[in-house]
Amino acid sequence: MSVLNNFHIEHQYLNLPDAFYSRVQPNPLKGGRMVCFNHDLATEMGFHTDNPEDWTAVGTGQALLEGMDPVAMKYTGHQFGMYNPDLGDGRGLLLWETIGPDNRRWDWHLKGAGQTPYSRFGDGRAVLRSSIREYLCSEAMHHLGIPTTRALFLVSAKDPIRRESLETAATLLRVAESHIRFGHFEFAAHHEGKEALTTLMNHTIRLHFPHLEKLPERDRYQQWLAEVVARTARLVAQWQSVGFCHGVMNSDNMSIIGDTFDYGPYAFLDDFDAGYICNHTDQGGRYAYNRQPEIGFINCQFLARAMVSVMPEEDIHQALRTYEKAYNETFLTTMRRKIGLEVPLESDINIIMDLFSMLHEHHVDYTLFFRGLSTLPAKGAAPIRDLFVDRETADHWLARYAERLQQETRTPEARQAAMSRVNPKYILRNYLAQQVIQDAQTGQYDSLHRLLKVLEKPFDEQPENEDYAKLPPDWGKHLNISCSS
Repeated sequence: MSVLNNFHIEHQYLNLPDAFYSRVQPNPLKGGRMVCFNHDLATEMGFHTDNPEDWTAVGTGQALLEGMDPVAMKYTGHQFGMYNPDLGDGRGLLLWETIGPDNRRWDWHLKGAGQTPYSRFGDGRAVLRSSIREYLCSEAMHHLGIPTTRALFLVSAKDPIRRESLETAATLLRVAESHIRFGHFEFAAHHEGKEALTTLMNHTIRLHFPHLEKLPERDRYQQWLAEVVARTARLVAQWQSVGFCHGVMNSDNMSIIGDTFDYGPYAFLDDFDAGYICNHTDQGGRYAYNRQPEIGFINCQFLARAMVSVMPEEDIHQALRTYEKAYNETFLTTMRRKIGLEVPLESDINIIMDLFSMLHEHHVDYTLFFRGLSTLPAKGAAPIRDLFVDRETADHWLARYAERLQQETRTPEARQAAMSRVNPKYILRNYLAQQVIQDAQTGQYDSLHRLLKVLEKPFDEQPENEDYAKLPPDWGKHLNISCSS
C-alpha cells in the first residue's frame, strides 16, 4: 500500500503557454518488473509504500494515478555547439508536480514512456542499460553532496528495443525540483517571442527563486540570471573536484536550478587524464574533462543570448561575469579542503595546479590519490607512493606538501578526519556499473542493490566492501560509452 496524502499535487508547468508542451499518454510496456525503488527518496518527498510493486503499472505506462496529467515538454538547445530547434521530451513525460510536507517541490518525469511529437526518428524508449546507469549515478552524486536529479524507481519490461543490438526496455521515474532547462529559454526567445520568454522567466522565478520576486523587475531579472550562472559555475567546479565527466554538456542538458541533469555517457576518472573524453561520439573532445568549465560558461552565454529582448545588455554582461568568480572560488575552496588546507594562502593555487599536472603526467588514479592523502597521518605515504611508477616524483610533491602543512594549525588527526569527509573512498567507476548491467541483463539485480548500498556512504571506510574501492582492472579503464539510450 502507498500512502500519498502527505503531499499536495500541482501542475504549475501547464500554466505556461501551450507551445511549451504537448499532452501525451504513455505507450504501455509489457511484463513490467520493479527493479529498484528509492524508499529514502520517497520519504524525503513525503510519502511511503509498503509494496513497491504497486508502482510497476505506473512505470510501464499501464496506469496513471488520479491527478496525473502527462505532458512532453518542448525546448530547444545547442548540441555540440550547433543550435537544434527540434528538441523536446522525445521519450519522457512530466506526470505531475508534488509539494511535500517540507514545502519542497518535485517534478515526476517518466523516462522511456514512448514516442512524443518531439521524438524525431526515435522510438521514445529507454533501455535497461542506460536506465541503470542513470539510477546509479544520480544516487552516487547525491551522496557525494553534488546537486542532481534523482531516481524514484526503475522498472524493466519484456519488450525488445533495438539499439546497436536488441536490448531490454526499461523506464525510470526521474524527480527534480525543476525540469526546466536552458533550452526552454532558448525555445521561448527564438521561437515564441518576448511575451512567452517573460512568462517563462516569471514562472521560474516564482517557483524556484522566490527570494527574488519582490525586487524591481530589472533587478529581479539581472539577479536571477546572475544566480543561474553562479549555480552553474559552482556545479561544474564540484564535478571537477570529484573527477566527474558529464559527456554531453549540451545546453538542453543544463538545469536552470543548477542540478546535474541527464546522465548519458558519463564517467568518473580512473587514471587521471586532463583531456579525457568519456563519450566516444564526441570526436572533437568538446566535452572533455578539462573543457567542462569552459563549456559551462559557453552554455551560460547561450542562455544569456536568449535574454537580449528582456534585459539590458549591460545587465547580461554583469550576470555573466559571476561565472568566473563563482567557479574559481568554489574550485579553490573545494581543493583546499581536499588537500587539508584550512589556512588560505595565495600560493595554494600553485601547489594545487602542480598536483593536477603531476597526476596527469603520471596517470595516477584520481580517487585513490586523494583518499591516500586523507589517511596520510595514519597510514603514511605508502598508499600514495604505490600509485606512482616513479616514486621520487611523489616524494618530491609530498615534501613540498609537508612544508605547506607547517602553516596549518590543526592536528594531523583533525585534518585527516576533515579530509576523509570530502575525499570519497567509493565512486561509481564505469567497470562497476558495467558488471551490474551484465548481471541485470540476465535478470539478476543483487549486485545492483549492493552497489547502491556502497554508494550511499562514499566517505566511510566500509571494510567489508574494500573490493569496490580497488584499482579497476585493465579491461575496466576507459570503457567505450555512447549516447545510445
